[in-house]
Amino acid sequence: MSFDRLEQAIGYTFRDQSLLKTAFTHSSFAEKYGGESNERMEYLGDSVLQLLVSQKQYFEEGEKAEGELTKERQKLVCLDALYEEAERLGLKKYLRFFGKAASNIGKKTVSSLYETLVAAIYLDGGLKEAEKFVLANYPKAAERQENYKSALQEYLQKRGLPLPTYEGQKRGQDHAPTFLATARAGGATAFGEGASEKKAQQQAAKLLLETLKAKENTNTDKK
Repeated sequence: MSFDRLEQAIGYTFRDQSLLKTAFTHSSFAEKYGGESNERMEYLGDSVLQLLVSQKQYFEEGEKAEGELTKERQKLVCLDALYEEAERLGLKKYLRFFGKAASNIGKKTVSSLYETLVAAIYLDGGLKEAEKFVLANYPKAAERQENYKSALQEYLQKRGLPLPTYEGQKRGQDHAPTFLATARAGGATAFGEGASEKKAQQQAAKLLLETLKAKENTNTDKK
């Protein structure tokens, strides 16, 4: 089996092609024809992925506490998130398996291919190359997390209120900027901070939405 197209898709060429073969070797294939399955690589890839995602969070989401970061990471490396990325990259078609094992190749097996590929790149090119791959093919679960700007807009529209306004500014050095955002709506103001303008606005929208809901609940209790 040729992995040329896969290497082109991920932007990395393996020096040791045997690592790539092992990454796509199902236990049924290894049991029938010998050699190592990808199970140990899955274990290693999971650890490398956890590290890289944690590192990305640490430097980009400094406003979040440990518990919040942990919950977010769980979403980013969950079975569904990795399965979606493995499907997008077409990894399943490279899997080597034997006979009836095909009927047992489900989400778990396909999602693990993302981890085994991370491990293979790590073993072949080191942590920097694995990081390049993960950042370029980041699990998209983050996009399914709540969009607070949309939630705030929907909240205001349902109550016939004007849409929110956002103001922002950039601070710090160009290589490590900090973005500040101010969100205003419904007679309230909230501030957000983040490693990007989008993250700062999302935080401001989240805090503003919480403020407006608390205000609404207080007014309801007084009636």
